[in-house]
Amino acid sequence: MTAKKDNNKTKKLTGQEQAEKFLSELNHPLKPEIEYVRNIIREANDQLSEHMKWNAPSYFIHGDDRITFNLHGKEGFRLIFHCGSKVTEHAKGKPLFEDSTELLEWLAGDRAAIRFRSLDEIELKKESLKQVVNKWIDVTKDI
Repeated sequence: MTAKKDNNKTKKLTGQEQAEKFLSELNHPLKPEIEYVRNIIREANDQLSEHMKWNAPSYFIHGDDRITFNLHGKEGFRLIFHCGSKVTEHAKGKPLFEDSTELLEWLAGDRAAIRFRSLDEIELKKESLKQVVNKWIDVTKDI
């Protein structure tokens, strides 16, 4: 006798579905702001794919992680702009590009962050954030 196939298996969630599930269950004082920034990123560049990395929504292109939420900390939340988990040769050098928006806080030559504290602040930075997302993806595509 053969075993019956289980047609009720739970399907594996896509990266975007994992992020949506994570956010639906998230208990964070700035949850609406986090969701708003998520939508801005997704609108800014349709080549980015979303998944969960380092216990937060993360955005990648061609298999390389580039932008990740950091939801820890007392003063808001941050977006981390990076070149993946490995240190690159650019880490100890000067910043990858001049940030004309002045949003980025450079943590290393190949890593930067933007902190968000309120919906009003995000609204003011929305267009600049889109510029930074696209510039980061363009500059890091060959790293």
